[in-house]
Amino acid sequence: MSTLTTPHIDVHRGGDRMKTRVAWLDSKHSFSFGEHYDPENTHHGLLLVNNEDIVSPGQGFDTHPHRDMEIVTWVLSGSLVHQDSLGHSGVIYPGLAQRMSAGTGILHSEKNDSWRLAPEQGGTAEHVEPVHFVQMWVVPDDSGLTPGYQQLEIDDELAGGGLVTVASGLAQYRDRTAIAIASSHSALHVARLPGAAESAPVTIPEAPYLHLFVARGELEMEGVGTLYEGDAVRLTRSGGQRLVADSPSEVLVWEMHARLGAQ
Repeated sequence: MSTLTTPHIDVHRGGDRMKTRVAWLDSKHSFSFGEHYDPENTHHGLLLVNNEDIVSPGQGFDTHPHRDMEIVTWVLSGSLVHQDSLGHSGVIYPGLAQRMSAGTGILHSEKNDSWRLAPEQGGTAEHVEPVHFVQMWVVPDDSGLTPGYQQLEIDDELAGGGLVTVASGLAQYRDRTAIAIASSHSALHVARLPGAAESAPVTIPEAPYLHLFVARGELEMEGVGTLYEGDAVRLTRSGGQRLVADSPSEVLVWEMHARLGAQ
């Protein structure tokens, strides 16, 4: 892959993403994933996976392996149960930052936390909504690291409307990062823009590689125009653009200072 030395902005519309649909899963892939392979669309910077998933109540991904990857999961609505072979377990919900370092190898499962008691058991329906989340994979600095897990509640910080550093290995964000990742060239920022008169513009950072994903809502990006839910923008040698939302929106921004194969 050649290195671009001039600014480049590439808009990818949500409707053009590759899709996996089964009875319990609606998954949309920003990059090649699983059986969906496009040699021209394998990654951007150090980001290999940006999957938007909707999982039905009581369903999910059974135990499966990962290795040598930093995996960040961001829930938009509903709740997701994580369990892994190191004994970690937890419920991930909106406003909770979560990272799993696969390292030398880890097994984990992810299930929709929704459940329903059958009427004949005298129960009532509770927590029966789908879980909607974005899962992102970035390449760590080194292979063979010790597997790990971290999560932290950051809902209060997000309420301010600005970019919040959710996960990072970049030194400049060390004092204000919710969770750490073993990728010293990468950081994930998230902003919840309230919209209308309440929403102040958000300025994205400048970096060799940026990946912006509209997780909810709709916004205007300076120099680009209107971005809708599911749209992504890949930027090279760029940044500094302002984002404005007229309605409640949520945006995920990966800032990366290296690319795959050139850390």
